[in-house]
Amino acid sequence: MKGFILSFRSEFYKTRKTMGFWSAVLLPLLLCLFVFIGFFYKSDGLINNSSMELWLKFAAPILGVMGLLLMPMLIIFIAYSVNSLEHKADTWKTIFSLPISKLSVYAAKYFYAFFLVFFCLALFVLFTIGFGNLLGVIKPSLKFSEYSIASILAQIYFKFFLASLGILSIQFLLSLLFSDFIKPMGIGFVCVIVGGILAGNSWQYAYLFPYSHPMMAMKALGPAKNGGNHPSAMPHFTVDLLTKDTWVSLVIAVVVFIAGYFIVLRKSVK
Repeated sequence: MKGFILSFRSEFYKTRKTMGFWSAVLLPLLLCLFVFIGFFYKSDGLINNSSMELWLKFAAPILGVMGLLLMPMLIIFIAYSVNSLEHKADTWKTIFSLPISKLSVYAAKYFYAFFLVFFCLALFVLFTIGFGNLLGVIKPSLKFSEYSIASILAQIYFKFFLASLGILSIQFLLSLLFSDFIKPMGIGFVCVIVGGILAGNSWQYAYLFPYSHPMMAMKALGPAKNGGNHPSAMPHFTVDLLTKDTWVSLVIAVVVFIAGYFIVLRKSVK
């Protein structure tokens, strides 16, 4: 465990100034900021919306752009960036010759990539809630404070995280096998397009293809249910976290992690 912690910390220090790390921070910040600016300038036309409608309209474009377009590409980029420094400096043999088990080094890199994706999605939740509430303070006529979307938003983004594990595992393995950016990126990009087509056309076996999972995660948001017997009670939404595609994503993540470790054992000393 100590070796894993040391290796994980090392990954942070090595990547904290790279685009892989900062993309996980800047992407949610900029996307939420752009939506905030758009809502600020058209706030007069939103005054008659209920607080729930305001939150849904504020969060929807962020979720749509992230879940359907940016998240798969971000995963591909993060998976490559974690291993790119070793490829560029040709230090694989060096790090695997350290007095730390190869499993600890490999697992630290693997879970650091997972951490960056989780961190990015957590920031999406925080920035969405933060900018929405800030807009409610600046524009009191917008009733953001009368409804809380925090719980449902956290569930949706956690669903995105679970849906990303299969893709991230595959792309991480590809970034180990190929030192250049083009091959992992090209394979990932083609698979994202295929996955989008399969999920978009609701193919019954799309859940078996991990690159379809982000789009399928968007469909996990259940219909609004009555929030209570009181006429003013707000409806609430549900998110089905453990669907078939989620289980497939988790299984792929475990299988690829094990397969990647055995590949590393064979290649690390070359």
